[in-house]
Amino acid sequence: MFIDNARIHIKAGNGGNGAVSFRREKYINRGGPDGGNGGRGGNVIFVADEGLRTLRDFRYRRKYTAEDGKNGRGANCTGRNGKDLIIRIPPGTIIKHEESGRIFADLVKPGQQVVIAKGGKGGIGNQHFASPTRQVPSFSKPGAQGEELFVILELKLLADVGLIGFPNVGKSTILSRVTAAQPEISNYHFTTITPNLGVVNTAADTDFVMADIPGIIEGAHEGIGLGHEFLRHIERTKLLIHVVDISGSEERDPIKDFKTINEELKKFNPVLATRPQIIAANKMDITGAEDNLKEFEENVKSQGYAVFPISAAINKGLDNLIYHVSQRLKEIPETVLIEEKEIGVVYTANEEQPYTIRRENQIYIVEGSWIKGLVDSINLNNYESLQYFQRTIRRKGIIDDLEKAGIEEGDTVKVYELEFEFVE
Repeated sequence: MFIDNARIHIKAGNGGNGAVSFRREKYINRGGPDGGNGGRGGNVIFVADEGLRTLRDFRYRRKYTAEDGKNGRGANCTGRNGKDLIIRIPPGTIIKHEESGRIFADLVKPGQQVVIAKGGKGGIGNQHFASPTRQVPSFSKPGAQGEELFVILELKLLADVGLIGFPNVGKSTILSRVTAAQPEISNYHFTTITPNLGVVNTAADTDFVMADIPGIIEGAHEGIGLGHEFLRHIERTKLLIHVVDISGSEERDPIKDFKTINEELKKFNPVLATRPQIIAANKMDITGAEDNLKEFEENVKSQGYAVFPISAAINKGLDNLIYHVSQRLKEIPETVLIEEKEIGVVYTANEEQPYTIRRENQIYIVEGSWIKGLVDSINLNNYESLQYFQRTIRRKGIIDDLEKAGIEEGDTVKVYELEFEFVE
């Protein structure tokens, strides 16, 4: 099954906690602190794997979590870092932040990789809190939380040439004639319901990849029909081959069809309307095609389009078409969907404020990732640990901000599990 988009939740590993430990050796009654630091949490890394073609695997698994860092231990032993989580995706996949729509990366080259979620830093052992006045610190700092978020994976096929047109105009037949691909071919609409890829081998040694895009119909940009699901796959192509049924079978008007498809491309993405196009006037072996071709050429050649009369069913005219395509591809620059400056390579959840203050009745609530980490590091049963907390919140400006918010002596301050009365 061809799956070209997915929504998954990723979480980097948490950092390991710092240890609280003291030297306990023979003949040493009161050894100093020797708690080791915690290890770093594992990152979440996406890698483009040329062996993958769809996002099918993400249909069955939606949550991905990297390994946590190990806790520190006594004797100054640092905990082991958590293993990075490698998520493999097909080349051509764009990674987006679901909430903001921000694009993190567009992985197009095999082996290309990017860190999307960073693991949390390891906590600090109690040995680092020792000072001349605090010689026996009985508290440590826990590891930081790993970043977590929902991301959208969107696959846009890597093809040099895209075959576009209404259903049943012969796109799949063309692909089967000029490549080794074997798409399903039948005489009914929407035979092709997933994009097909094939490699075109030319005598001039200018091989290229061709994609057969499922039939686009009027209103596709609004979600009508099947084509709207695959319009994104045209965006990477350097050149479009617009296939029309020049015979006018099924009561179709080739000129109207040509204009309709181009209008759909423009509405979906205005850039697509400027993409170079070559017209393949197919089904020339059917009666009436010659007369229709003359009228069609008069209508579109003034717009600068090259028209190639072909009959894919009997393999006529395809050599000229493919040769022209191979020559045009040499002149057309690579398609760039996303400029490097648009890409945010690594998601940083820590861009948020270190804390916020809000008031509920006479209770002042302090929240935020930084302040939570501080509270988690406090040993509420230890006087030195509480002193460290008080000095830190004053140094960081929390006391000043509480006073600006209108706090008065005797009011309650709540910082997660910790509650205390404010005293000037």
